[in-house]
Amino acid sequence: METRRDCKLQVVGSSVYSLIALFFVLLACVELGDAATAVDVYRLIQYDLAGVPFGSRLATVNHHAGSSLSSSNSDLSRTVVIIPIRDLDISTVQDYIDRKHSVGGLLFLLPRFLNSEKRESKEDGDHNSEEKAIRDKLVQLERLLVHANIPYPVYFAFEDENIEAVLADIKRNEATGQPATATTGGYKLVVSTSEAKKVASPSIINIQGWLPGLKVDGDSTQTPTVAIVASYDTFGAAPALSVGGDSNGSGVVALLEIARLFSVLYSNPKTRGRYNLLFGLTSGGPYNYNGTQKWLRSFDQRMRESIDYAICLNSIGSWDNELWLHVSKPPENAYIKQIFNGFSDVAEELEIKVGLKHKKINISNPRVAWEHEQFSRLRVTAATLSELSVAPEFLENFGGLSDRRHFVSETAIIKGVKLVAESLARHIYGYEGKNIQIFAENSSLAVNPAYISSWLSLLSRTPRVAPFLPKTDPLISALRKELAEHTAEVNVQHEGLDGLFTFYDSTKATLNIYQVPCLLYHVASVTFDLLLLLVLGSYLIVLFSFLVITTRGLDDLISLFRRPPSRKVKTA
Repeated sequence: METRRDCKLQVVGSSVYSLIALFFVLLACVELGDAATAVDVYRLIQYDLAGVPFGSRLATVNHHAGSSLSSSNSDLSRTVVIIPIRDLDISTVQDYIDRKHSVGGLLFLLPRFLNSEKRESKEDGDHNSEEKAIRDKLVQLERLLVHANIPYPVYFAFEDENIEAVLADIKRNEATGQPATATTGGYKLVVSTSEAKKVASPSIINIQGWLPGLKVDGDSTQTPTVAIVASYDTFGAAPALSVGGDSNGSGVVALLEIARLFSVLYSNPKTRGRYNLLFGLTSGGPYNYNGTQKWLRSFDQRMRESIDYAICLNSIGSWDNELWLHVSKPPENAYIKQIFNGFSDVAEELEIKVGLKHKKINISNPRVAWEHEQFSRLRVTAATLSELSVAPEFLENFGGLSDRRHFVSETAIIKGVKLVAESLARHIYGYEGKNIQIFAENSSLAVNPAYISSWLSLLSRTPRVAPFLPKTDPLISALRKELAEHTAEVNVQHEGLDGLFTFYDSTKATLNIYQVPCLLYHVASVTFDLLLLLVLGSYLIVLFSFLVITTRGLDDLISLFRRPPSRKVKTA
């Protein structure tokens, strides 16, 4: 009896050792598959418009890596294709999306210069042709991706030495006719994140600053108001990269500097103008300037009627010699003539050009192309100053992938500030048509390039897509605090974004790239999963049979598979 019990213990012990050995074999294979590198990746936006889905509808990635969409007769349904923007063929990507071809995912590599805040000024040298070509590609790619429904993960990442080495290795393998599969090895790309969830109750936040004008004793008339407005939020293919250096970081920077300049004038009763100055940093710009609409409707009728005119600043940081004044009222209108002539006179002194563009609005059409159109719909005279000669398309030119600090000129913003500030000052103080420089260089009222550079750097590294900006976001606090420094009264307005849009989170993640030489940890696939299940199942069956035979005998094992005799039920 003792001998038989010892035999059982030896068999059980050997079985345990076998399981431990198998565990260490698997662990060894996993160790061979440690991450080759980890990369920050930024997901293509996911949103619904009136219930229609757009953008990337998946977030998780767990496939092997490839380098080309053009491989003929290749099944890419379990492949993440890595595409540097430099090598991008827009027509191929568009064909894959239009034809609804199956692919495991797309990873677009953005050039390094877009990840740098340093930029040579235009005085030092213009951007080379390659950079301009890349910018044009990004604009086309973004237009394609934002307006498409894509049923697989799409990510963006910046080029670096590690990912370039991985891509080069992938291309070498594919050149030899051995693309990565479940049996040939290669690289595995993994993004471990939960699937995106709806952003609950997205909000828009407007920030308003007020500089009261001089009120003469005994004057019962209402003090007129001039409004300076800029939309600060952005929209782009990748919300976590949507910093909008030019659109509309340049407009926000210009507004803050204009507020700073006039705060100096208005701090002294002797130089305070007889106009109120209203500064508005609005949100919801990409969504038909929804925030501007709600901001204006919060004013009472008396307040709206006091606005002499409004100047909206939009994309003034990337132009050479000409800006455009966009209006909704006919150019023959007396107020429009007065505004345009004032800007033209100052522009001539600054040796730049200002053109006038008239676009009639259709009140029955919900599409709002320019911010000033929200003023015009309420019969308030307004204009938009922009480097753009035509209105951008819906959800375009609001701080996309190519709108980085690299392409923004501080010199252009400084010229824009001088143009607006001088034109407003001459209107406020009654100096129209006179060659008088109020904000002259080397004076206490000179434009401050360091101030502009500081704020431009901050905005050019801060994503500002409204649905992903919480009410307590540091940027909101910084803008409110800065406006409070230069105005007498600041108000913050919180409003809900109109329900036409639904946004989803998971905008940023970490991509782990594995090089997997071990068969047991090759690229995860259905084939491998089934093979592993078969091996483990067979091992357990053999182990069980061995234990039964050695402890209870062969007859007992056979009896387990023998059909039990049927019992006949006796009937009465």
